Amino acid sequence: MEAIRDKMTADLDLRGFASTTKNKYLQYAKNFIAYHRQSPTDLGEAEIREFLLHLIHERESGSATQRMYVAAIKFLYTTTLDRPEVVAKIPWPKQVQTLPDILTGAEVERLFQQIASLKHRAILMTAYGAGLRISEACSLQLTDIDSTRMLIHVHEGKGAKDRYVMLSKRLLETLRTYRRAVHPPGPFLFPGAIPGRPITIGTVEHVMHEAVVQCQFNKRITVHSLRHGFATHLLEMGTDIRIIQKLLGHSSIQTTARYTKVTERHIERIKSPLDLIGTKEGALIR
Repeated sequence: MEAIRDKMTADLDLRGFASTTKNKYLQYAKNFIAYHRQSPTDLGEAEIREFLLHLIHERESGSATQRMYVAAIKFLYTTTLDRPEVVAKIPWPKQVQTLPDILTGAEVERLFQQIASLKHRAILMTAYGAGLRISEACSLQLTDIDSTRMLIHVHEGKGAKDRYVMLSKRLLETLRTYRRAVHPPGPFLFPGAIPGRPITIGTVEHVMHEAVVQCQFNKRITVHSLRHGFATHLLEMGTDIRIIQKLLGHSSIQTTARYTKVTERHIERIKSPLDLIGTKEGALIR
């Protein structure tokens, strides 16, 4: 089993998978193997279907996680075990497109004020202020903050791509206050409990959950909601969606279009053709 894990790890590294994706693939493959308590070389299509149906029937994961499980298992058999025929007929779960709940600007401010820890408030402000994924915010290093050009260098985001995002003046002030108070030992901007390692995603998720509970928001809010809010609030302010695409690190504009919902403010700007009939603007209606 250890040999299979090592080979899968090497296969993922050779194909340039981001560390977060790689770790998920390895964990989900491990969960699949643990469910059957057998080597994957002894399992086939029937066992894979049984496991995936278990995830659905027990409601242990959402559609996005189910797709990740399928991706991990397909990679395991197609690439690592060189048995593509085993997963050839395994279907991809339908991707459910749901609009995320978005915090208003006032709610974002309430959230930050609810967090007593300067370190935790700083990392969540970074996630919102720069539209970062939680893994990207956690892995930031001190040298990634460029106060001269007011940029943040994001290393190996999704798809193992680097990018630059804006560094807001308010965030810079917060980070400077945090560094003066905490003096984080390098290299990570937000170090974790283990020396030389960054703060864990689980820690940040727990902090966010506690703050949301205390704020009593009647919305489904997670750390990722801050990234949704960043994109949506930029869209509401009239920022070109192509610029938002670059800031979020999306390869496709379609991904950005799904990521950012059509906001109420945009709908309010649109005039009904009923109001335009008989007016100069309405002359275009034919």
